[in-house]
Amino acid sequence: MISPKDIRIADFAYDLPDERIAKYPLEQRDSSKLLVYDHGHICHHHFRDLPSLLPQGSLMVMNNTRVIQARLHFRKESGALIEVFCLEPASPRDYALMFQQTGCCVWHCLVGNSKKWKTDALRRTIVVDGQEVVLSAERLQPSPDMPSPTGGESLIRFSWSQSAVNWAQVLDACGELPIPPYLNRKTEDSDLQTYQTVYSKVKGSVAAPTAGLHFTPAVLEAIDSRGIERAELTLHVGAGTFKPVKSERIEGHEMHSEWIYVPRSVVEALLRHNGECTAVGTTSVRTLESLFYIGQKIISNPDATEEQLKVGQWEPYEQTFEDDAMAPLRAILGWMDRHQVNALHTSTQIIIAPGYHYHIVRRMVTNFHQPQSTLLLLVSAFVGGERWKDIYRYALDNDFRFLSYGDSSLLIP
Repeated sequence: MISPKDIRIADFAYDLPDERIAKYPLEQRDSSKLLVYDHGHICHHHFRDLPSLLPQGSLMVMNNTRVIQARLHFRKESGALIEVFCLEPASPRDYALMFQQTGCCVWHCLVGNSKKWKTDALRRTIVVDGQEVVLSAERLQPSPDMPSPTGGESLIRFSWSQSAVNWAQVLDACGELPIPPYLNRKTEDSDLQTYQTVYSKVKGSVAAPTAGLHFTPAVLEAIDSRGIERAELTLHVGAGTFKPVKSERIEGHEMHSEWIYVPRSVVEALLRHNGECTAVGTTSVRTLESLFYIGQKIISNPDATEEQLKVGQWEPYEQTFEDDAMAPLRAILGWMDRHQVNALHTSTQIIIAPGYHYHIVRRMVTNFHQPQSTLLLLVSAFVGGERWKDIYRYALDNDFRFLSYGDSSLLIP
């Protein structure tokens, strides 16, 4: 069997006409199409039918992250427009603390039109709750305690004149919601609502967990009425989710690392359901499958720190474990008890590609992904072999809408 590192990304290409990319969502979220792949059989429904297609009394896990208005624009005196795209908190690093921050904060950012911005501070005046606030941005040199990330990113310190105003208010007042680049259009007012899941709560993502965009209060109510337990975790989606695979083989592609937050209640729910669940979206999938390897780390080192619990890109392929997810999940609960915490807060860089063996996720709700993307590799690993081609051919032949604002699928391998 071919090693996951030797997979050629060209083998995951398919023809996606531009007109099949949904530029806008449907007016009614749950009226979107739902392709169902069930043990090799393919048919389609509407998303509102999802609750009836899931086992009664099963567990569904969702990502409750909320997209932030991460794009900031500054106009220099010369007239040059500089875009600063906030990717990940640098100081403070904790997302919750960051959005409560007053006065100043530091982010890892991408800078557009970077050559036009040297060392001078950028400034603009904004209005927050009726009061004028001067917002400044300045570039920092990396330091030992605050290294700059890779990928041409910069450390940017933001400061603002009103100490009573917090960073969340600043972003809400002047930030722009970063919709996916493949939509080839500017952010519109409607996106502020439609590019969030109805259950989004925890601010931090720069891209939506788009499989969740189809849910409505009515669908959630129907899920509850079938006795399906719902649990929520948090993975803050980074801009790396749109990073194309440029290497010929997967080995040359570096996955982005993303922060995950898993409450005790999620681990307890998984244990009640024999370590199995339905995952909504690839972000939930990556978080849930990471739990298996985090638990294995704890079994090997019960005193591991959160830093030591980070899951590396290739870790799942470096050692073989028994399939039972219960022992790793129990180990995580034990670790929480010893550290007197009610949640696991670490990061994952896991790549899921053909050759990966799933441990926790048994059913997946996901949209249709870009050709030659790591998300398509994840789907292929889930359904097995080249079955993803049958699924995507069916979707193209039956007028399904693709990508973030497109239709969805329920995959049961």
